[in-house]
Amino acid sequence: MVLRKAEEWREVAQKMQTHRAETIAAVEPAVPEPPKDLPLNVTHIPAKLLPKETISITESTTEQLLPRLAGGELTALEVTKAFLQRAGLASRLANCCTELLPAEALERAKFLDDHFSENGKPVGPLHGLPISVKEHVGMKGLDLNAGFVSWVGRTGPDDAIILKLLWKAGCVFYARTTEPQTLMHLETSNNIYGVTTNPYNANLTSGGSSGGEAALLGLRGSCLGIGSDIGGSIRSPAANNGVFGLRPTAWRLPVAGWAGTQLGEEQVVPVIGPLSTSIEGIKIFMKAILDQAPHKIDSSLIPLPWKTDPQLNTRGKRKLRVGVLSDDGVVMPHPPIVRGINTIVEKLKSHPQIEVIDFPPYKHEDAWRIIASLYFGDGGAEEKAAIDASGEPWRPMSHWIIKENPYVKALSVAEVWDLTIEREAYKAAYARHWNSVGTGLPGPDDNGASFFADPLPQDAEEKIVDVLLCPVGPGCAPPHNCARYWSYTSQWNILDYPALVFPTGLQCSEEDKVDKDYQPRNKDDKYNYELYDPKTYVDAPISLQLVGRRYEDEKVIEAYEMIAAAADLPLQ
Repeated sequence: MVLRKAEEWREVAQKMQTHRAETIAAVEPAVPEPPKDLPLNVTHIPAKLLPKETISITESTTEQLLPRLAGGELTALEVTKAFLQRAGLASRLANCCTELLPAEALERAKFLDDHFSENGKPVGPLHGLPISVKEHVGMKGLDLNAGFVSWVGRTGPDDAIILKLLWKAGCVFYARTTEPQTLMHLETSNNIYGVTTNPYNANLTSGGSSGGEAALLGLRGSCLGIGSDIGGSIRSPAANNGVFGLRPTAWRLPVAGWAGTQLGEEQVVPVIGPLSTSIEGIKIFMKAILDQAPHKIDSSLIPLPWKTDPQLNTRGKRKLRVGVLSDDGVVMPHPPIVRGINTIVEKLKSHPQIEVIDFPPYKHEDAWRIIASLYFGDGGAEEKAAIDASGEPWRPMSHWIIKENPYVKALSVAEVWDLTIEREAYKAAYARHWNSVGTGLPGPDDNGASFFADPLPQDAEEKIVDVLLCPVGPGCAPPHNCARYWSYTSQWNILDYPALVFPTGLQCSEEDKVDKDYQPRNKDDKYNYELYDPKTYVDAPISLQLVGRRYEDEKVIEAYEMIAAAADLPLQ
């Protein structure tokens, strides 16, 4: 569909919003209407409006629901109905869904229940579990617009590979969620559905680009959902909404079948991954897919199964080594983030099986220059064309990342090659930096270091940092149209390191005072510093990030479980 009159985009948006309203209205039991005058924090409203049975089911985690479904204690129909009702309410509270799928979901749930009745066993490891899906992950025959008005009317030719695998494992798809125009915001706003708000504080962003997913999970309209990440798009929203999110190492999970611009670019590899209300849900999601050997149907994937054996050799043999990168040296995090890190670090320091090591940043400003130059190798031409085709207005964050970004320009083949060489050199330097912290091994800038890194000494593995504890962003969920600093997440995209976001259980409060004597380092730091006021961020969750080396996704999760036990952090 190509729209030529500026007025027409509003009609298209209204049509899509009407369709969404109709899908919510089709849910039974009916979705209750929320109060007209909503408070900023709406997380308590579902408990006031929904039946106790619905609350009980929807506030259960993946690992709590699955055995009850597999044992026949709960039917897929009653679980699906509960999540449909709560998702409909969540969308009315935070504008987080593009549509619900009541007819399709109930048909699927009935099939699963009939199968269980006839065979006495579940269909698969995810039998009857409702899973929500970010809109740009294609579903056969359903709209696939990726947040562009001009793409409304395009439909998925088939289900994305990841959906086929989850379907085979027995799940139910029941809700599709919002994303931003361009898919390149750490916020979620587009001209089709408007702005997705943060359930904890409507004046703050839900994050992006998987902000619809995260807001839905934050309101417990989902317990497990699918997001995607090229610069923080799983982690930023997970953090903002106080849920778990994993950016896996690239080439582990299949991405074929999603929509977006620049699908052929390979310089910054996007990934698909889970958001969950529990850490166990993350593990269940990854295992359910990787146990099906997706590399045999998608040849781009690494044949690496989900490892369930312990990845950390810490049981009485050596300590877990946690590097703490509390500041990237470019933009100082806000006081609540500093408090969150310090709270955890103080608890870890006294643990007999954990060693805390200060981990200095290494040229994070260079990482942003390289990745920001590679994001739009065509100078943003495909994004510009997709926006301008309908006459829809540019959203503020689209304008900022494409038109205000000094690194956006159309690159020649030679320039792409040169930047790719820079990227690889930076990855090699960062690996050497990681290996050097706390070990005495030469770092990338040490005098006398060889051009290529030498093989590691035999005992190096016992000395090298296992995981990094660091911020997800320079603050908690920022006000709308203000998420302008990506480097706390994009840093790990350029390195392709797996990263797990987790809630600390803490929230922003009046105790997080502004440091009035602080002198900003640069314009980005000044912008971030001036955003902060404790009253602005009231109730915002404080979340942090745990980062590991490539293909050590399981190790990152195991390390979190150990850290959580030591520091009284939530597992759900």
